[in-house]
Amino acid sequence: MTRGRAHPLGTLYVYLTEGCNLRCRHCWIQPKFQSGAQVYGSLDFDLFRHVVDQALPLGLSSVKLTGGEPLLHPRIADIVRYAGGRGLHIGMETNGVLCTPSLAGEIASSRSPHVSVSLDGADAATHEWVRGVSGSFHAALQGIRNLVGAGLRPQVIMTIMKRNAEQVVHVIRLAESLGAGSVKFNLLQPTARGEKMHEAGDNLPIEHLVALGRQVENELARSSRIPLFYSHPAAFRPLGSMFDDGGGCAACGIFGILGVLASGAYALCGIGETVPEFVFGHGAKDRLEEVWNETPMLREIRDGLPRRLEGICGRCLMKTVCLGGCIAQNYYRERNLWAGHWYCEDAFGKGLFPESRLRPDVSLSKSRISSQGHEDARRHAVGG
Repeated sequence: MTRGRAHPLGTLYVYLTEGCNLRCRHCWIQPKFQSGAQVYGSLDFDLFRHVVDQALPLGLSSVKLTGGEPLLHPRIADIVRYAGGRGLHIGMETNGVLCTPSLAGEIASSRSPHVSVSLDGADAATHEWVRGVSGSFHAALQGIRNLVGAGLRPQVIMTIMKRNAEQVVHVIRLAESLGAGSVKFNLLQPTARGEKMHEAGDNLPIEHLVALGRQVENELARSSRIPLFYSHPAAFRPLGSMFDDGGGCAACGIFGILGVLASGAYALCGIGETVPEFVFGHGAKDRLEEVWNETPMLREIRDGLPRRLEGICGRCLMKTVCLGGCIAQNYYRERNLWAGHWYCEDAFGKGLFPESRLRPDVSLSKSRISSQGHEDARRHAVGG
């Protein structure tokens, strides 16, 4: 599909800090907890400029600023100004706790910013159970209000797990009342800290995840005043929402994305923090053009997707859209670049994979759950 084609480097995912001011129990990057006098490393500002300047001739049009917690970076305002001054679109993922009116104004003044703020519950007890720091719920709400006050409509991101699944509707209503622009529901990924939550049974079973996705896309989206996005793979989406993930990467942009870690290392994405095979060089030592065009693993991925995908992904009609969902997550779980996505594999094993999205020669090996069982799962997932 991609052999012989040039691939512009459209977006840098910049992981600005090694530390985070929260202790999120589900984090797939698992940064170090930073509080008080304990400060961990952050990306050097001059190195950030150097990398951006090298990326512009390669097609760079946007940067996504994340972490750790990007607002912990001592020069976050300078980073936002520099990226905006170079004509780049700016995306940011933050827990919102440190988003002052001043910082919100800086972000709002950049070029077409898209800001996502994590909110994992509709009350302090739930959100702070997930985030691990007392006071973080009300601080996040204030951060959202500051962004709205600066003229932005931030996206609220909620990661779905057993502890908060019954608050989905309440989070939607809270986001609406705050002036948010949309709500995105993320899956609890079985990676790093999230892997431990899966092992402990804190994740929702696949039956409930599939049911919740249908509920969000087919029912709740109609009653919400703002757009809703559910980050399950493309095979489970209505055709009308297949190519819109609300600023995420479910229709994976892997052919045009490169990660920059807080250390200055280049990586596939933040997975480089936990999987050293996905680190490809360093911004201070290696020419970005060579890293982007000549790294063997990047070339292998470009040549292999989607034709080399295995498991259910290799048999799915949507594989040219989602490209396996997330190569990084799949590799973490199976140590195989071409492994099927865990969500799709689990759904197929339970007879829940949409038959209309399979090649005609593939049939479901197990019967679907009963309609009553599906309804029970739906009610549990949304608190109905």
